[in-house]
Amino acid sequence: MKPLPGDYRHQLLISGDELRELKKHTYSMVEAFGLDRKIENYQGTRPIALYRCDLECLMDVIYLALRDEQDYPDQSSPAYLALKSLGERLRQEYDAVYGHEKIAQLGAVVTLAKRLATSSPVTAPGKKPGSRKAPSKSPQRQSTIYQLKVTLADIKPPVWRRVEVEDCTLLKLHKIIQVSMGWDNYHMWLFDIDGEQYGDDVMDSTYESEFLSARKAKLSQFVQAGIKKFRYTYDMSANWDHVIQVEKVLDADPQAKYPRCVKGGRACPPEDCGGPSGYRDFLDEIQNPDHESHEEMLEWVSRDFDPEAFDIDAINN
Repeated sequence: MKPLPGDYRHQLLISGDELRELKKHTYSMVEAFGLDRKIENYQGTRPIALYRCDLECLMDVIYLALRDEQDYPDQSSPAYLALKSLGERLRQEYDAVYGHEKIAQLGAVVTLAKRLATSSPVTAPGKKPGSRKAPSKSPQRQSTIYQLKVTLADIKPPVWRRVEVEDCTLLKLHKIIQVSMGWDNYHMWLFDIDGEQYGDDVMDSTYESEFLSARKAKLSQFVQAGIKKFRYTYDMSANWDHVIQVEKVLDADPQAKYPRCVKGGRACPPEDCGGPSGYRDFLDEIQNPDHESHEEMLEWVSRDFDPEAFDIDAINN
């Protein structure tokens, strides 16, 4: 998101190996409003001005990069250690200014839980403790709906969907994202939320990296903890990274069927086209009749792929 008037302006010097490693990952800086170009043009001779949204983006990029064994197979290498050091410096800077917000949010949750645990029924005047009035019928409580924006990273113009979902496990949210985006759901996936990873601990139990169970974690627990933005990665070899933004919390519409897609833009890339960089090459190949791979790629994609297509009815049906 863009910095707002009055946002704190951080001044950080990034140079040497830290800057060289960071510049290798500017392609991952999605929805950062020019942060990728800012880092690419930065020479490291004077402090760079960064806002909160910039720090959050850089920390996310570094966190994911350090877990990519293709980029950093040796965690003792100078390159890995330089990027790790930069990530730690950014985290320290972030926590020094904004860390109190998370503490306050967690404190509010704990306080509420204590009140609920220790509260006792109030006895009305003239009533004996323990005497109860027969419960009266009340209208069914409306369920809570979460409006999410799902944006595919590193693709411009953006491929995105706005979906409305009831509270659900992360496993079910994964399936909703697959359908709404247009993926075929045959690769591994992970959610990255507040420094923890969540995946399918049954289907992907042999995966070498550790992650928590997406079958047990629910969307509501993160929203209630104040988390409004997190990531979902599909296909670990291609790294289709999605940014999930919690836009609104709504009351359910009794006439609506959930989950549902309410808006979106552009077609999902074809499976196995090589990730964001491969997709850019693929579009060039199918749109340029003079390209040597033009006919081959058209045949591979069945000649009917339109990158601008978006069919909301097909998604919801």
